[in-house]
Amino acid sequence: MATKYIDVMDTTFRDGFQSVFGGRVLMKDFLPAVDAAVEAGIKHFEFGGGARFQSLFFYLQENAFDMMDEFAKRAKGANLQILARGINTVMLDTGSREMIDLFAKLFAKHNTTTVRNFDALNDVNNLIYSGQAIKNAGMKHEVVVTIMDLPPGCSGAHTVEFYEKILRDIIENVEFDSVAFKDATGTANPNKIYETVKMARKLLGRDVHIRLHTHETAGISVASYLAALEAGVDGIDLAAAPVSGGTSQPDIITLLHAVKGKPYNLGNLEIDKIVEYEETLKECLKDYFLPPEATQVNPIIPLSPMPGGALTANTQMMRDNNILHKFNDVIKAMREVVEKGGFGTSVTPVSQFYWQQAFNNVMFGPWKKIAPGYGKMVLGYFGKTPVKPDEEIIKLASEQLNLEPTNENPLDIADRDERKTIKYWQSLLEKEGIETTEENIFTAASCQEKGIAFLKGESPLMIRKKGEEMSKSNGVYTVIVDGEVFNVEVKEGKVEIKETKPVEKKPTTIEPTSDDVVEVESPVPGNVWKILVNPGDKVKAGDKLMIIESMKMEIDIPSPVNGIIAHIPVKVNDSINECDVLVTIEED
Repeated sequence: MATKYIDVMDTTFRDGFQSVFGGRVLMKDFLPAVDAAVEAGIKHFEFGGGARFQSLFFYLQENAFDMMDEFAKRAKGANLQILARGINTVMLDTGSREMIDLFAKLFAKHNTTTVRNFDALNDVNNLIYSGQAIKNAGMKHEVVVTIMDLPPGCSGAHTVEFYEKILRDIIENVEFDSVAFKDATGTANPNKIYETVKMARKLLGRDVHIRLHTHETAGISVASYLAALEAGVDGIDLAAAPVSGGTSQPDIITLLHAVKGKPYNLGNLEIDKIVEYEETLKECLKDYFLPPEATQVNPIIPLSPMPGGALTANTQMMRDNNILHKFNDVIKAMREVVEKGGFGTSVTPVSQFYWQQAFNNVMFGPWKKIAPGYGKMVLGYFGKTPVKPDEEIIKLASEQLNLEPTNENPLDIADRDERKTIKYWQSLLEKEGIETTEENIFTAASCQEKGIAFLKGESPLMIRKKGEEMSKSNGVYTVIVDGEVFNVEVKEGKVEIKETKPVEKKPTTIEPTSDDVVEVESPVPGNVWKILVNPGDKVKAGDKLMIIESMKMEIDIPSPVNGIIAHIPVKVNDSINECDVLVTIEED
């Protein structure tokens, strides 16, 4: 029997980092492993895009475009692929048409060969314009059908017939070079994958490249890949240890072993060379804290589908905010959220909408607080969900967000939004005294306030390494070493320990001066994002006092009473715990 060549994309440096470390790996730490991967014969890399784009600006004090350029220098001639989210591209929200064009122009400029382009709702209308922009910029367009299994007892989408309908729509309306089936949760069962790939091969013919992407999160990734290979897939995605398995893709070595005796040649790769590559990568990452949940198969994921790439990012945030003990409760709450939300595929950004709503249901009570992203999704602001969301949830979302349901093209909505224009961000950069390059404009537009902070040199360094938790920015910081707390002053990268005695925790409550003083407490852990009032300001019940950020959500803090702002014991960027006092008000 003839041996079929199977293209292997190494996801280590994008999805592997995202799935294990929440994307927080410094360029200087991993670049030697890129050299080792090239030496081992890897010719196809996922090297940027997705949530790894923002993470460099948000947490690493690094420029994603610079990282891509440096990567390309070391992987000359390789197929360098990124991940894009349809009309979101790599932005936090729906992009305008001119921003989508700018995305394509910049990613082509910075050495991207192929763009894997998906829409989490499988709304093909969201792939048409973005796909054309990718092709216009001279890159290859890998169009995606997003897949998963629905929780037990649910029906209405995510069947082979559903995927066939989506694929026929793509064939008729979208220009593409290859097709990928993307299972971010790793829950699509192997038999469905087999039947789906067989269906796709019949529709697309022998010459169109078909790929499968999955995760080991639910424990069936190897079986899924073997089923896809048997059905005729042309390419699969794998990762290298220590960022393989668990929430990531299965390991390259694992699949090389799994196909022994079968008629498949996985990228001309040799186990001995991959072992050397993985040893180098392990050395590069030896100081990084490896979250235990990133290395495990989670048997409840098929019941409440959560992507591997989002799971560790969310647990990292919960760990940062001391609420990791709520993780299982939130995962359990996701099932109802998925079912009532219209069965969009649990992949970014929809997976984050599901997570945020499940988080709110746990922290505030079921459906007491609609998360903005989830609410706008069920109201139609991001496109059409596979099935209509629950009518009661649509009503709650409309009431709480003060928005009417819509069937309008999300691109038309975005084009009317001033904050989604190049002119708006160019003007803002000029006011901040920042150079108005196209890269800076896109960074600001895609990362918003945090992008501006990066461009001003004010972004934090937030990585987790073993035995330390410290930023390298200038200033005074609290550092935890072996359970003891110290004050450390950092100046221009030099560290000076100013005190060696434990730092006392600042008080989070203000003693009331009278019985008429009302304390406004934080409903959840997080960070202070914006303060909208000052001491002495008069406020009415319901007025917005500040905005806190928690689990990638902006949460408004309203005044519970009429009165005068007496004291604000927090400042912007402060970390806060649940029930910390944010504002005190002298009630009228």
